Amino acid sequence: MVIKVFVATSSGSTAIKKKQQEVVGFLEANKIDFQQMDIAGDEDNRKWMRDNVPGEKKPQNGIPLPPQIFNEERYCGDFESFFSAKEENIIYSFLGLAPPPGTKETEKSDATDETEAHTEDKADEGAHEEAQSAQSPSEDQQESKEEHAATEEEEEKQEEGEEKEEVEGKKSLSTLPYDTFFLEQVLRKHKLEQPRQRK
Repeated sequence: MVIKVFVATSSGSTAIKKKQQEVVGFLEANKIDFQQMDIAGDEDNRKWMRDNVPGEKKPQNGIPLPPQIFNEERYCGDFESFFSAKEENIIYSFLGLAPPPGTKETEKSDATDETEAHTEDKADEGAHEEAQSAQSPSEDQQESKEEHAATEEEEEKQEEGEEKEEVEGKKSLSTLPYDTFFLEQVLRKHKLEQPRQRK
């Protein structure tokens, strides 16, 4: 895996020269192996760089300016992307390289791995608890079920009592006209059977 930095050694722009120096200087200081590819003196390098920079990274005129950074054939980014990665301590990820031990990026990736592992553990615990609670209902759930059953029983008893009262009430009402009629008949008969008093 070779990092390729496309530069223009004979560029007239001071801004481009500064950016190129910053990228090259950083790679040298961090002992990252790279090849410097000159696009000013080599037409093939210029053509390869233009063809391999993605469309969204090309300016409106279609000609990308150096420095452009590649890892073999894979495009890493331009100076702005490089600068952002450097600021965020993710330069090795940006370049597609494994960070050497002891760097901030290694600590960061270790911390991320630990966080992910911890999150996975928690998720596993949560799933385990859910499975357990699904298998055996908790005490609260048990109590709630019992309360619900007791309430239903009371309501049923109450309804039965109301129905009984209704039936008894209807019974007494239905028998009322018959009883009255019967009494009237008895009284009439009784009157008829009374001996007539002589005047």
